[in-house]
Amino acid sequence: MSDATPARRAGLVGTGLIGASVGLALRRAGWHVTATDRDEALLARAVAAGVADEAGVDDRAELTFVAVPVGSIPEASAAALAAGGVVSDVGSVKAPVVDAVDSPRFVGGHPMAGSEASGLDGARPDLFEGAVWVLTPSSSTDPSAHALVHGVVRSFGADVVTLDPEDHDRLVAMVSHVPHLAAATLMGLAAERSASDAAVLRLAAGGFRDMTRIAAGDPGIWLDICDDNRTAILSVLDDLLRSLSSVRDLVAEGDRAELLERLRSAQRARRSLPAAADRPERLSEVRVAIPDRPGELAAVTTMATDLDVNVLDVEVAHAAGESRGVLILVVAADRAEEFASALRDSDRTASVHDL
Repeated sequence: MSDATPARRAGLVGTGLIGASVGLALRRAGWHVTATDRDEALLARAVAAGVADEAGVDDRAELTFVAVPVGSIPEASAAALAAGGVVSDVGSVKAPVVDAVDSPRFVGGHPMAGSEASGLDGARPDLFEGAVWVLTPSSSTDPSAHALVHGVVRSFGADVVTLDPEDHDRLVAMVSHVPHLAAATLMGLAAERSASDAAVLRLAAGGFRDMTRIAAGDPGIWLDICDDNRTAILSVLDDLLRSLSSVRDLVAEGDRAELLERLRSAQRARRSLPAAADRPERLSEVRVAIPDRPGELAAVTTMATDLDVNVLDVEVAHAAGESRGVLILVVAADRAEEFASALRDSDRTASVHDL
């Protein structure tokens, strides 16, 4: 009998670009992965490509990732929850999903990573390295489930951010959904004009290619996204149309001074975009005493997001027979006391411990 520690077991529902990349990342981290997909031929290809160890449903899976179109997530997540274990999804709309999947073992998630290559052929085990992975736990989410998902996606190299589901949807409409629609629209306009002037697409250089790269992604997923996040998307589209109309007026009127200020303002904002979060050289633990009930870990990690404190690891410690637990959060040492102070201001007991 082998003394080797048995591999942790994970399930995967869906083997497209994101799902297959999750499977590859899990296997690289030493997990045994079992996968399902409605497309049996695609599933067979995924197993052959090393995305999963085998096809099927594993009732011993500790964690299952659901990677299907947004509209199918609630049904697929319910089935995965029925099989046991913790379940997380990868959909880019969160509020309707979290509302529909009411289980303490469900943790909403959204890895903000992708590729112009679509489907299984574009999958990579390192797709999430340096990418932001948003978690959107609800008030009923079990802290241990949240901590498990946080730890696993951190092991993929992702920068984990915790947000309220509604806040997530409002923000990604601005930084993801509308940019995709804008890129697709600009690309469509160029294609239309190329019908009468073939040189248009031949002249498309760096700037145009950078702006429209995301239009090469899988168009099918965007139908559900536009349905499920309609209100937030329309709000951003309305603001974009107003801004474009204003810029059009500046160009038409020859207002060079105001146009230059708009361009400089955009330049400053673009240059101030944060780079991927690096792992700091010195780390500290922030320990927080909390009631042993759902919602507390979500509240604390959301506070970290609001303070722009990167949580590199999280653990939920329970004392036998106690009604309280301790959250142990690993953060950069130079931000630890600021974070702990904010926690104390929220009537929590928090302390800092050097590692």
